[in-house]
Amino acid sequence: MEIIELDDVDRGLLHALQVDGRASFSRIGEVLGVSDQRVARRYRRLRGTGMLRVVGVVDGRRLGFESWSIRLRCTPDAAVPIAEALGRRPDTFWVHLLSGATEISCGTLQRTADERESLLLNKLARTNRVLSVSAHRTLHLFVGGRIGWSGLAALTPEQVEHMAAGRVYQRYGTGERISLGPGDQALLDTLSMDGRTGYADLAAVTGWSESTVKRRMEQLCTAGALFFDMDVLPTLLDYQTEAQLWMSVSPADLDATGQALTAHPEVAFAGATTGPTNLMASIVCRDDAALYRYLTDSLGALPAIRHIETAPIIRTVKRAGAVLPA
Repeated sequence: MEIIELDDVDRGLLHALQVDGRASFSRIGEVLGVSDQRVARRYRRLRGTGMLRVVGVVDGRRLGFESWSIRLRCTPDAAVPIAEALGRRPDTFWVHLLSGATEISCGTLQRTADERESLLLNKLARTNRVLSVSAHRTLHLFVGGRIGWSGLAALTPEQVEHMAAGRVYQRYGTGERISLGPGDQALLDTLSMDGRTGYADLAAVTGWSESTVKRRMEQLCTAGALFFDMDVLPTLLDYQTEAQLWMSVSPADLDATGQALTAHPEVAFAGATTGPTNLMASIVCRDDAALYRYLTDSLGALPAIRHIETAPIIRTVKRAGAVLPA
């Protein structure tokens, strides 16, 4: 991929899109103090590298879906093809190859119990090159989704407030379940690939009018069923080391420890799960030395963490719902 040196405008654009992924270039330019044409050029340049995407994401809980974190141990010759096969599945959101390319970690959203059993009991359990499978429900998000990665912070609190003005957010997993209607799936599928798709193009794929598309998107966002996430490859920001962590925390301290992780710029995702380890995180660091300092200093300062397992991510096959090139 093209190596890009980011300046203050680029970093401000990234943070602005994290706050409001569909904000107009003129609004972002107003906040950054530059022209909308300059913002548009910077966005097209970053988007063209494949290192930046705005994606529409559904809150599976509002739709009655189940969120699962799955970890596989495979024979050395099988990990890559199995990870790529998982990446092609529509119910996986991210897929990572870990450690010595014999482990896979992935996140899934299952709509029904039958879908869950089909994947866990039939597809994976009956693959003879899969040596072990562990699967745990994601119960609560601390970082991820609407709560963006703090490593992107570049705007002042006043600029963030201006970008977020007028937007309504539902807390993760809260509120009554809602049902999707005809045309909704086509709308969500398109937004999952490009959250900034224009209303005219969305009207074409749904068969609705532009005004209907806009009204339905506002309904889904207000209800908390749809939000927009800004997916950026960490290497764009010169973060070269990624890892997944599984931690054991006493139940009484779980929420406070998870909340503490929200202040760590290294944490791109953190969630409470079922299982012997009840706190999972994905982290990004400048290099191995920074990873060591994070583990010993930042996490070492959280006394409720009783056990931690670390696995470097050696390749990301899928992230934010999109398969990445090998």
